[in-house]
Amino acid sequence: MLRLFTFCMAALSISAPAQAADWRALDPEQTLVIETSNGTILVEMRPDLAPRAVERIKLLAREGVYDGLLFHRVIENFVDQTGNPNNEDGGVSKHPDLAPEFTFRLKPDQPHVIVRNTSDAVEGFVGSTPFIGAQDLLDTNPLGRRASGAYCPGVAGMGRQEAITTANSEIFFMREASRRLDGDYTVWGRAVKGLEVIRAMAVGEPPAKPDRMIKLRVAADIPAAERPRVEVLDERGPAFKALVDKVRAAKGADFTVCDIEIPAR
Repeated sequence: MLRLFTFCMAALSISAPAQAADWRALDPEQTLVIETSNGTILVEMRPDLAPRAVERIKLLAREGVYDGLLFHRVIENFVDQTGNPNNEDGGVSKHPDLAPEFTFRLKPDQPHVIVRNTSDAVEGFVGSTPFIGAQDLLDTNPLGRRASGAYCPGVAGMGRQEAITTANSEIFFMREASRRLDGDYTVWGRAVKGLEVIRAMAVGEPPAKPDRMIKLRVAADIPAAERPRVEVLDERGPAFKALVDKVRAAKGADFTVCDIEIPAR
């Protein structure tokens, strides 16, 4: 994986309390519950950005492949890597490698919100996952806007080797922003709870005492009474707009989509 990183400011709080209508529940079939030695991480998966990657992660979770695996490469201010059955770079599952899903088409009728609009690009959110899109195709174009996931804090990506067709089972989570990865590694979701857990993983290549994923499950597979009940601020609602406006005012010309951390409760 690339070893470059940049730093991103944490999001500011919402100016006024959000109302019940401002929150949306996560889809259990698209929510990943990762119990780690440091705490629990909840990821909202986005099959509309990377359907093959999400399908693979669900399959491996249901096969139990991820249970007990180490965070074998953790770099401060950059990334936590895990998901290789041999607990080293280059390990793969029994399933074939995946084709890259670096970009997707953001269709006009696909729920999303744009928070930054420049002369050559737009930035926004599909669900809780940030994206960057081309400015050359308007939302009214039926083909959709060319877009890719933006590697902001908490974003989840597919690891690979040098060849772009080698994604398999390795996954990684961003400790901080690294926009150099945009369009070069598949984004499949974002952690909506547990960013502090991601940032607390033992650092090293490999760490001297690595943390591990104890158990990884799709929320839909957990009995309803035991399932985490989490809502996130609806990115299409007025409370989210108020949050964006506040962060934009504070950051000024330096504002980017990575300055927004979507609240969860």
